Amino acid sequence: MKSLYKSKAGKNTILNLYNDKLRQLDIDYNEILVETQFGKTNIIITGHQDKPPLMVIHGSNGCAPIALETYPNLSKHYQVYAIDVLAQPNKSAETRLSMKNNDYGIWINELITKLKLEQVVLAGFSFGGLIILKTLIHDEKLIKKVFLAAPAYIVNGNPLKALFKVFIPMKRYMKKGNQKYLEQFLNELFSRKDPFALKFLAQVFKHFEMDFTPVPVISKNEAQKIKTPIVLIGAQKDLMFPGEKMIKRAKKIFPSLEDSILLEHSKHVQNKVDNTKIEDLIINQSLE
Repeated sequence: MKSLYKSKAGKNTILNLYNDKLRQLDIDYNEILVETQFGKTNIIITGHQDKPPLMVIHGSNGCAPIALETYPNLSKHYQVYAIDVLAQPNKSAETRLSMKNNDYGIWINELITKLKLEQVVLAGFSFGGLIILKTLIHDEKLIKKVFLAAPAYIVNGNPLKALFKVFIPMKRYMKKGNQKYLEQFLNELFSRKDPFALKFLAQVFKHFEMDFTPVPVISKNEAQKIKTPIVLIGAQKDLMFPGEKMIKRAKKIFPSLEDSILLEHSKHVQNKVDNTKIEDLIINQSLE
C-alpha cells in the first residue's frame, strides 16, 4: 500500500511534532498499539483504571495529543482512551476507510471489544463525530452516551463558501508555501489563533495526502434507529457544519437526542473557554 506520507522525512517531521505535543502535556500515560482488521491503532491511555472508560476521537488532520490537550480534565474523572484515527497524520495505520459504509463503526467497536470495555462514553470533535455516529449505527450495545462537538455527518455547510474560504487557501498554501494562505484557512475555521495548529498543519499540508472525499450526512432512517443518549454541541459560526442548521435537523431525526447546545460565538474549532464548557458537559452529564 502506498504511504499517505509524501516522504519519510516529512513523516518524521510530523511525528516529531506529535511527540513534542505529547511531552508538553506533562501527563502520566500509557501508549499502546491495538491490532485490528484495518491495521494497527495507536491509543494513548491516561487516568486511573478504576475510573469509568471514555474514548475521545479527534477530527481530520489531527492526532490524539490534540484531543487530550483540548479536554485536559477528563482524566480526573475517567480512564481516557485517546484514539489516533486511521489514515490521519499520527501513529496509527494508514488504512483509509470509506465514509459511505460502517467500517469506521466496525473499527471502533473492535477496539472497544479488544480493550474489554463496557458502558463507554464517546466524545468526538468534527470528523470524530462522524466516526462515533458510525459506531452507534454499527453496534451501540457497549456505548453509554456520546458527546458530539461540531460533528460531521449531520449537516454540511454551503459548498461554495467552503470552497472559496477554506479549500482554495489550503490549495494555494500547498502549491506556493506562502503562510498567508495557511493563516486565511485557519482564520475561517479556528475561533482563536493556535500556534501548534499553525505549525502542525503547515507540515501536514506539505507532507501528507489528505482525503478530500465529500462528507456524507446520516439518513433519517439510520438516525432513528439509534437509542444511545446523544449530547450535541453546535457552533453558530461554523462554516463546515453550521450549528443552528445542525441542531434543527438533529431534533427532527434523533429520538435519543438528550441535549443540544449552540456555542454562539464559536467557529468550527472551539476556543479554550468553549472547550471548557464542553468538557464540563461531558463530566456533569455522563457521570450521573
